[in-house]
Amino acid sequence: MENQFPLKKSIVSCRADHLEPALTSHPEVLTDTTVQSAVSQASVADEVAIAAADSFLSVKGVQYFIDGIHSFTGLNWWACIVLTTLLIRGATVPLLINQLKSTAKLTLLRPHLEEVKTEMQEKGMDPRAVAEGQQKMKKLFNEFGVSPFTPLKGLFIQGPVFISFFLGVSNMAEKMPSFKNGGAYWFVDLTTPDTMYIFPVLTALTFWITVEYNMQEGMEGNPIAATMKNVMRGLAIATVPLTMNFPKAIFCYWVTSNVFSLVYGIVLKVPGVKQALGVPEIPVANTNTTPQPAFSFLTAMKQATAAPEPTATTLTAEPSLSQDRKIPSSSVISQRLRSLEKEVKGRKKMKNKKK
Repeated sequence: MENQFPLKKSIVSCRADHLEPALTSHPEVLTDTTVQSAVSQASVADEVAIAAADSFLSVKGVQYFIDGIHSFTGLNWWACIVLTTLLIRGATVPLLINQLKSTAKLTLLRPHLEEVKTEMQEKGMDPRAVAEGQQKMKKLFNEFGVSPFTPLKGLFIQGPVFISFFLGVSNMAEKMPSFKNGGAYWFVDLTTPDTMYIFPVLTALTFWITVEYNMQEGMEGNPIAATMKNVMRGLAIATVPLTMNFPKAIFCYWVTSNVFSLVYGIVLKVPGVKQALGVPEIPVANTNTTPQPAFSFLTAMKQATAAPEPTATTLTAEPSLSQDRKIPSSSVISQRLRSLEKEVKGRKKMKNKKK
């Protein structure tokens, strides 16, 4: 067999002779960029697996999503966090629009609930009035398609997303060595706090602008909105001291999320956008009228479901009965006095005639 292919054997031996000195004289061929990238990707995958090993399911999902963006695009970690934030926040936009519609409907429902509450109070909160008010409130909630827990929808939407990102990115910054060089500019090391305080101030500033610009979306005319806005202003001020020790990686998510919320509010204020999305229009409240006290939907439901105590009804009923009794007794006395006066006058006239 060997004698049948003398030419092929000589060519292979010749190539081997030329290849061996090339490999020995140029060892850098074994460490080209493709091999380095493969090794780095394998090490990063191991880092993410270690960081996600003890995480919750939602947190683990965020971590692997960021890692997927990193593997697919090859961007630095800070850019992958920003891009992941935009994608996930963009996916929640339909839920945010649904929440905005429900909040607007609840604002339109509030005056009707106040009327029912006033009627119940005028009737002394007796059992019949409470039962009627409860039925009216349930009917109104069904007509508007909302519930007293509608304002909590926003918390249920934004809360899990924020917590998952916060825990996921914090865990990655703590357990992944590649985050030490995953930043840019002044924040190259994503695992350490920002000693220049640029990120904490930027986070507080973007949050404050968002509060001032679109905090009352869907809550126009609601007295509670002003209180909520003041609370959020206080949180914006407290953001700097509360976040000054956080790693820089968290701010890559936080600042991006605040900017996304601000842009979302700006787009909603464009004329015709709410109408195109089907958001109910809230009439502008008259500024000349005195502001009414805040109406609590949960308090109204408690008053509608709780039956009044019998002592209250008896106490309110007894004075009315006593007054009713006093009125006929005084009229009877006055009538008797008049009849006695007439009798006395009649007797005097009879005596005068006899004389």
